[in-house]
Amino acid sequence: MGKRRLEDALQKIEQPVEVVYRSFELDPTVERDVNYGIHEKLAKKYGMSLEKAKATTDNMVQMAKQDGLDFQMDSMVLTNTFDAHRLRMFAKDKGLMHEMEERLLKAFFTESKHIGDHETLAGLAGEVGLDRKEVEEFLNSDLLNDVVRADEQEASQLGIRSVPFFLVNRKYAITGAQPTDVFVQSLEKIIDEEGPMTEGQQAGGVVCDEDGCEIRKDDQ
Repeated sequence: MGKRRLEDALQKIEQPVEVVYRSFELDPTVERDVNYGIHEKLAKKYGMSLEKAKATTDNMVQMAKQDGLDFQMDSMVLTNTFDAHRLRMFAKDKGLMHEMEERLLKAFFTESKHIGDHETLAGLAGEVGLDRKEVEEFLNSDLLNDVVRADEQEASQLGIRSVPFFLVNRKYAITGAQPTDVFVQSLEKIIDEEGPMTEGQQAGGVVCDEDGCEIRKDDQ
């Protein structure tokens, strides 16, 4: 939802913005093949009943519909996503990062595909224009493992504990799946203060949420 709302916001501002996806695993310890679903996962993680977990996901499904997204939480296949992150970085090197990201998200949230399975990943990669055989060989290697781990290490250093998390110019952070208008207001504020968006700036700066933008304490 955060991705879709950001995309909608970018269509409403005049400043061109380059979006780069980074790797972040909510649970790096999860196995590739698991025998439980999202409701059991939430119930265990947050100490809630299965009924409460189901109500929570139902609410998320309704929110997603408002953004034109079809979430199938009841049949979602939980898995370790490390190789999916690797595949997206592989696609980035081929100029197909955005296409691969979108295909992976649809496969996971809407189509209930097992995106930890190499065969499934290779098929999805082929759909966006990547060479399936090359992808299969890549997935069976340890290539780009270090790139994914470097992203995750950087996220840890920046204090990122949840997603979605949007870091702008390596200085401004927009947290959560904010409404489109919040993204628009936040981005316009950043552009007004900084001018054209550039890379290479240090992390820190302003945190923007539904209440506006505030300077982080460690930058005051």
